[in-house]
Amino acid sequence: MKTTILNEKHRALGAKMVEFAGWEMPIVYSSITEEHMKVRENAGLFDVSHMGEICIKGDNAEAFVDYIFTNDVTSMINNQVLYGMMLYETGGVVDDLLVYKFHKSHYLLVVNASNADKDFDWVVKNNTFDCSVSNESDNFSEIALQGPKAQTILQQLTDFNLDDITFFTHQNIRIDGKLCLVSRTGYTGEDGFEIYGTHFDIDELWSIILKSGGENILPIGLGARDTLRFEVNLPLYGHELSDSITPLEAGYGFAVKLEANNFIGKDVLVKQKETKTTRRICGLELVDKGIMREGYKVYHDSKEVGFITTGYKTPTTGRIVALAMIDRPYDKLGTDLEVEIRNKVKKAVVVKKKFFTKNYKK
Repeated sequence: MKTTILNEKHRALGAKMVEFAGWEMPIVYSSITEEHMKVRENAGLFDVSHMGEICIKGDNAEAFVDYIFTNDVTSMINNQVLYGMMLYETGGVVDDLLVYKFHKSHYLLVVNASNADKDFDWVVKNNTFDCSVSNESDNFSEIALQGPKAQTILQQLTDFNLDDITFFTHQNIRIDGKLCLVSRTGYTGEDGFEIYGTHFDIDELWSIILKSGGENILPIGLGARDTLRFEVNLPLYGHELSDSITPLEAGYGFAVKLEANNFIGKDVLVKQKETKTTRRICGLELVDKGIMREGYKVYHDSKEVGFITTGYKTPTTGRIVALAMIDRPYDKLGTDLEVEIRNKVKKAVVVKKKFFTKNYKK
């Protein structure tokens, strides 16, 4: 099992460690609810060094990334970040990822830890553009500082005006004298930054940032990372997105520009848009008592019409809600459905799938 450079620090902080995507990672330090609310109200620091980084360089780098990525790479300006997916020819998702543009001949793909090796193989396989492709995952560590007080905490450690790193852009800046790649991105629905650096620098910055934040910050485990992203309808690969679920079925068409480029899998999505998908990810709220968990079956009048992809009692709202893949026409708001929970049928209703409003600084 792989470990990040911060493994010993997690243990010293009392984290409960678990296996995740081949890595030993902290799932929780104190409690998921406490950590979740700290990010919503103040700030939290995440170890995301398990994420993968793939570098693409060359004269045709822009054309290559545009070919394997669903969003419009040609519209990007230097130092911009863009969210989107890589697709199979079937329209299913290879992975969802961030693309960092340095200039037309240099891009960085930040991919999910569980898919890093698979993604690299996929990129190499489709490199018919004579580009240089390198897997840089072992050369980076990464932390994410998230929450409404993230900028205040980080600004104490840099002379760079963080207002100049606007939403979904990046800069190379010095934090406590250490040169880092910093982007105004994250996966919590809150303002914040993702910070990439050498293993040594990130190891030091973890402690420095926690000290700088004082009582306004906590280390945050993967448990709260999942509840935070879930509340604001951000997908998790293997749940809301997979090789058998297209971006349109998942409801993330905003990251797919069918009119802009000719990416792998586009023809399947064009047909889906023309004929309308037969199913889609919806929000469900439980009327009865219980918790809806991944894989639980969803019914309408005893007919199976879908399954839960993620479910929680959300820490911020206290609502018992879930994201679920539901067949049409049972996906309409207000539709009464049933969820099988531990061999018992519980009443649920289709609701809006954004259970909490994002608080980005745009």
